[in-house]
Amino acid sequence: MPPKPNPKQISNPKTSFFKPGSTVEVSSDEPGFSGSFYLGTIVCPSGSDSFLVQYKTLVTDSSEGSKPLREVVPLPQLRPPPPSTAKWDFRVGDEVEANYNDGWWEGVVTDVLGNGKFSVFFRASEDQIEFSKEDLRLHFKWVNGKWVPPVEDNENEEGKKVPTAKECGKETREEMFSKGTVVEVSSDEDGFRGAWFIATVLEAAGNDKFLVEYQSLTTDDDSEFVKEEIDILHIRPCPPEEIVVDSFNLLDEVDALYNDGWWLGVISKVLSGSRYIVYFRGTEEELEFHHSELRLHQDWIGGKWVMASRVCFYNFL
Repeated sequence: MPPKPNPKQISNPKTSFFKPGSTVEVSSDEPGFSGSFYLGTIVCPSGSDSFLVQYKTLVTDSSEGSKPLREVVPLPQLRPPPPSTAKWDFRVGDEVEANYNDGWWEGVVTDVLGNGKFSVFFRASEDQIEFSKEDLRLHFKWVNGKWVPPVEDNENEEGKKVPTAKECGKETREEMFSKGTVVEVSSDEDGFRGAWFIATVLEAAGNDKFLVEYQSLTTDDDSEFVKEEIDILHIRPCPPEEIVVDSFNLLDEVDALYNDGWWLGVISKVLSGSRYIVYFRGTEEELEFHHSELRLHQDWIGGKWVMASRVCFYNFL
């Protein structure tokens, strides 16, 4: 049996960082808000390991007009404001938080556009948006009462800097997605976010677009495979096959082979016989899969594959 926690250790984070009047940031476990943080002020403790918080950017409408939103927040969803990184020179691959829609949202820098502008990719929504430097900050993690900075990872295995998409140039992209290349294609349509479908490049269509033919999706009359023009943001190489694991662990981010595509999910339960329960955030469903139908999830960012880290399950659900 593990030792019982020291009551003084449990209360230290509250008394040190979450006193009434303290400025804090609040994360959300609601669908569509994972990876976002909102500024607020501690009003007072509320029960065991929770606090009443008044938000600074979120309001509620009432008969008396708009008022700052107040909410009881559990301790795991609270953190102090992170240290300033105003002087940081952002690079491709940096884990950042972007000031967007009244909060700070986790993303990754995918391109340095010049004039203090950066392109940021948000894995949760698969959106890519342009931001000014003043609207970005490095992503720090609040762990055991301390700030943990992100690991710098903008170099390849040989120690060379990874070029931006602009540095790679149009010729490199056209080479990567030349005629006959097998690729994976995503969609922004409702019900298909987080899914990747295998296709073959038929030809470059100009303006960073490519004509592809799907290998598993057919027309309504099943007479031929679907052909579609895809832009550069929705096409990627097939993930490297050499990354193979003997077994998956609880909370591993995976792609599951389902409905003719690979769908992003997280291992929510490990079963016997090399079988797993996978939770899909987009549909809030849990389905069972065999090991052979799963692969570790990777993201194609800045012209390289980035292995997903294990997520906090209360943030994923």
